[in-house]
Amino acid sequence: MEPKKMPQATVKTLIRAEVGKVYEAFVKPEMLSRFWLNAVSGPLEVGKTVTWEFMVAGIVDQVTALELIPNQKIKIAFSDSTTAEWRFDVIDSVYTVVSVVNTGFSGSLDEQMEQALNSVEGFTWVLADLKTLLELGKSAGIVKDKAWLIEKSMQ
Repeated sequence: MEPKKMPQATVKTLIRAEVGKVYEAFVKPEMLSRFWLNAVSGPLEVGKTVTWEFMVAGIVDQVTALELIPNQKIKIAFSDSTTAEWRFDVIDSVYTVVSVVNTGFSGSLDEQMEQALNSVEGFTWVLADLKTLLELGKSAGIVKDKAWLIEKSMQ
């Protein structure tokens, strides 16, 4: 009998930017705060835990870098024991395909499915905003607007 496959969130997009710029956007605090996070306590380094303050008011997490292969792969663990893994593939030396896989959801199968769907939505907005930032030079505020909607729904 084949083991059950657990739900995972997978998102992928093409960004018309060199792989180094795309990779650094997820590692360097000054870049993360331009499109995804309000504040970051430091750069990602393997084995080091940093604090990420998300754009949704009051949402803060401790993130530990598990693996960093420059311009190829980033793997982190969130405090809820889920992991996210970014892969970076170069196309024609000037374009980057970035994919994110988020795994390790907990709870019942229905709860895991809901977490995976929420993750797909979140990472889709993150990649879309990064694409805008790197291709046009300015964030479109997509993540910030989604954070605003989440905050309004919590009131």
